[in-house]
Amino acid sequence: MKARNFRYVRPASLGHAYRILAESGGDAVPIAGGQSLLASLNMRLFAPKLLVDIGDLKELTGQSHANGTVRLGALTRHTELLRSELIQKHVPLLVRAAAHIGHVAIRNRGTLGGSLAYADPAAELPACAVALGATLVLGSAAGEREVKAEDFFKNLFETELKPDELIIAVKFPAMRAGTSVGFAELARRHGDFALVGLAAVATMQRDQINNARLTYFGCVNHAKVAQSVSAVVVGLAMPLLNTSAFEEAIRVDLAPDDAAGLRADTKLHMATVLTRRVLNSLSERDPT
Repeated sequence: MKARNFRYVRPASLGHAYRILAESGGDAVPIAGGQSLLASLNMRLFAPKLLVDIGDLKELTGQSHANGTVRLGALTRHTELLRSELIQKHVPLLVRAAAHIGHVAIRNRGTLGGSLAYADPAAELPACAVALGATLVLGSAAGEREVKAEDFFKNLFETELKPDELIIAVKFPAMRAGTSVGFAELARRHGDFALVGLAAVATMQRDQINNARLTYFGCVNHAKVAQSVSAVVVGLAMPLLNTSAFEEAIRVDLAPDDAAGLRADTKLHMATVLTRRVLNSLSERDPT
């Protein structure tokens, strides 16, 4: 199957892109890396009249660190997340997650902003943005505004992004002393979308969890903090030898549906096993 006919334009500047989106009446869709969008077009999941190619806009690139915040341009490629010394030092969760995104060709083209805007519930970066407490900078002809990642993702493929807006950049709190991060996912093959995944950020006192933000993906309809699990793991000392402390909380936070070849109760079991694995990775004494 091939995409329906559409017009294509490459704006000369960010301001030009804003004007095109504002004048399109909601019929324009931005494209950067296109790793998710092009597949959706070919499957005719939607048919925009205009594609606005923002992939060369310099205003959407760059990395900086100031006042405890790391700012990444929306066009930061997945491969840059793996190679950047600044990200490795201050936002290491993104490095761990990026290694699981697709394959080399996809990581070379895919972008941070594109992944967040597309908001696939099985994607790694939306979950990481929520777990890290990131802030998205959204821009339009009317100006810029900031939205917390946990407020940005609304429902299945539904976000706070308006038709005339672009994600300009993403701000991440730099990792502080005493903070640990964990990440893992289960997929049929490396590079496939996750069946179940978990991104975790926790403050630790030795091997005990003082505070935690756990965000699942692949088994939820959108990226959000797993409130019940995040609450019950506070005070737990690592390493955990079983999953009894959070099994019920996982059932409260997750409500997966049966899917072809994978029952809902199997997803819950996988999430439970993965949670223990990720929590134990927060400790230096990890028996798994």
